[in-house]
Amino acid sequence: MSKKLTSRAEDYSKWYNELVVEANLAENSAVRGCMVIKPYGYAIWEKMQAELDRMFKETGHENAYFPIFVPKKLFEAEEKNAEGFAKECAVVTHYRLQNDPDNPGKLRVDPDAKLEEELVVRPTSEAIIWNTYKGWIQSYRDLPLLVNQWANVVRWEMRTRLFLRTAEFLWQEGHTAHATKKEAVAEAEQMNNVYADFAENFMAIPVVQGLKTESERFAGAVETYCIEALMQDGKALQAGTSHFLGQNFAKAFDVKFTSKEGKQDYVWATSWGVSTRLMGALIMTHSDDKGLVLPPNLAPNQVVIVPIYKNEEQQEAITKVVNGIMKDLRSKNITVKFDNRDTLRPGAKFAQHELQGVPLRIAIGARDLENGTVELARRDTLTKEIVNLNGLTEKVEGLMTEIQESLFNKALDYRNNHITKVDTFEEFKTILKEKGGFISAHWDGTPETEEKIKELTKATIRCIPLEGKEEEGKCVLTGKPSNRRVLFAKAY
Repeated sequence: MSKKLTSRAEDYSKWYNELVVEANLAENSAVRGCMVIKPYGYAIWEKMQAELDRMFKETGHENAYFPIFVPKKLFEAEEKNAEGFAKECAVVTHYRLQNDPDNPGKLRVDPDAKLEEELVVRPTSEAIIWNTYKGWIQSYRDLPLLVNQWANVVRWEMRTRLFLRTAEFLWQEGHTAHATKKEAVAEAEQMNNVYADFAENFMAIPVVQGLKTESERFAGAVETYCIEALMQDGKALQAGTSHFLGQNFAKAFDVKFTSKEGKQDYVWATSWGVSTRLMGALIMTHSDDKGLVLPPNLAPNQVVIVPIYKNEEQQEAITKVVNGIMKDLRSKNITVKFDNRDTLRPGAKFAQHELQGVPLRIAIGARDLENGTVELARRDTLTKEIVNLNGLTEKVEGLMTEIQESLFNKALDYRNNHITKVDTFEEFKTILKEKGGFISAHWDGTPETEEKIKELTKATIRCIPLEGKEEEGKCVLTGKPSNRRVLFAKAY
């Protein structure tokens, strides 16, 4: 079986990297900075996709697909967006290879195959989508336009880490057009709420909803809403963003509509997205030194059944009972796997499923058949109990809910215990060094102070909490007046 993981206390970063690989979630690829998502990791991502896709469609959105290539002239049409992503762009300059005359058996870029205009490999799709929307929108009857796409994007990151930051990653990006500012703002807020709902009720991760500061906003946005989560090492992670884009992209791509009154105006826009970075959040929020811990709502296998037998006769008898158990569990929409491999002993199977975070394990042997019982082992608490076969389905169904709620409450307690109010910069630095987590502090509202605090401490303003109340105070660094607290933290 897999080697023992480095403990979180010893080296959190090493623990994370080892866990991703050992639990068969992902691995580094032959392409620098890119990852291979393995079947078990992709199965979790598929569960995330399915739930989010359902939520998007319930709020009226439809899926479409747009090209991965963006002509440079389109990409640079919205200046702030182009400037914000310029340093991360991969660019296609040629369209053909040829045999290298100087190196037999090798290929080179054909110097005569240079593109007339370079193509940017999408780091985000606003440019290509808004150029397309120009042909789709003429009248108020065409609005609102509510479109989402599931895709991959490329951002040429120099320092990468599996799931958290890779040169290519998977995501969804919603792009909507509206007749009024009010509708567009409501859309941006609604989708941020959808992300928060998903994070808390499926990922079992408590989040803070807030607004980004001007310097942290999406390039080209008027306002960026976000959900911020706190990992077990006290660092924050931005888990999703939703942007009110104003009329910036509509003006850049000349997307106008005729109103009911017969007047022409630019449409109002939003965009919003989450990515495979959520996989990193899921791992770092719940997992322990023994491996992955998955909330039942996102586990590929919510239950695994391991048979324990000495001979073929016992195996057949156990299999017959297990088939009945699986049928009953599946009738309740509980995903269950029967691990009847004969290449591993039960102990090795236990270790593998523990490492991969299966929420509930059922062990059943010959003695259990005689007694009409099974052994249940919870992954979240590592506790075991013997229960009767009669009523097993109801017991397991109840445990799915209990485990999901328990994981959320544990993460919520940790998060709440790691939001610390400070009023001086000395307190700020001490908490950041000794405790970590979110620091609630006054800020004078200037980008200069924000940048200075980042320079001195590596902590950034994660968000201006939406639920935060106005409160008179003094900036933690400059002492200038402030009317509300913001949340600072070191972040991924």
